[in-house]
Amino acid sequence: MQKIRDDSELLDALARGLSVIEAFDQDSAEMTLSEVARKTDIKPATARRILRTLVSLGYARSVNKRFLLTPKILGLGAAYSRSAQLEEALMPELRRLVGIFGDASSVTILSGTDIFYVSHFSDQKARRISADTGITYPAYPTSMGRVLLAGLSDEEINDHLDSVSLEKRTENTVIEPSKLKEIILETRRKGYSATADELFYGVTAIAVPIMAVRGNVIAALNSSGYSGKITMDDLVNNRLEELRISADRIGETLLRYPSLHHSLDKS
Repeated sequence: MQKIRDDSELLDALARGLSVIEAFDQDSAEMTLSEVARKTDIKPATARRILRTLVSLGYARSVNKRFLLTPKILGLGAAYSRSAQLEEALMPELRRLVGIFGDASSVTILSGTDIFYVSHFSDQKARRISADTGITYPAYPTSMGRVLLAGLSDEEINDHLDSVSLEKRTENTVIEPSKLKEIILETRRKGYSATADELFYGVTAIAVPIMAVRGNVIAALNSSGYSGKITMDDLVNNRLEELRISADRIGETLLRYPSLHHSLDKS
């Protein structure tokens, strides 16, 4: 469970409840009570009360002593999407990029040591289960993650690399901290990042930052494709300019959507 800061106004019970919801994913769609407790590092008695509450409210079900989320949970994310007006603010540029290049385009933010997909669009042929709104992945092996990390201070980058578990996702994944820092700092200088087969085999992507008014990085925008058909050089030569145009447009558009802008801009 993510540790919350020391504040007498914070509700630890709510934080634990949310951590239980977040524990369910593609690899753990159904879990026993003990599995939930172990995955969230919550005492079984507390996990049991949380799960019973979620079942009572209709957000979860228990089948053969295994718990799973129900479709009602989608309403929690939909509330943010509606209030922040994600469709109106982000989708036009994602559709524009996919209309030009095909494949897929996404917007992510930095969430702890992960990237979090805020918005995603792809053509049907290129659609991948691995990318969709609400999914998280480690930041260090992704183009969007490196763009977001490049927006941090040097001290924050060091803290990130010290705290994250660096694992080989593929044979191409860079996991040496010194090399990763060098890549992140180079990303800051260039203003973009391109990766191939580091998060998954077959995924090549290029990403640029989405900037706030004050010039700080608040999100990342990418264009991705199948690495068997396109190289990193192809992405840089053919897509970088249009990607930067879209990022600038999204940054300007966010000024008209204050709720979304404030929710992305953590500064």
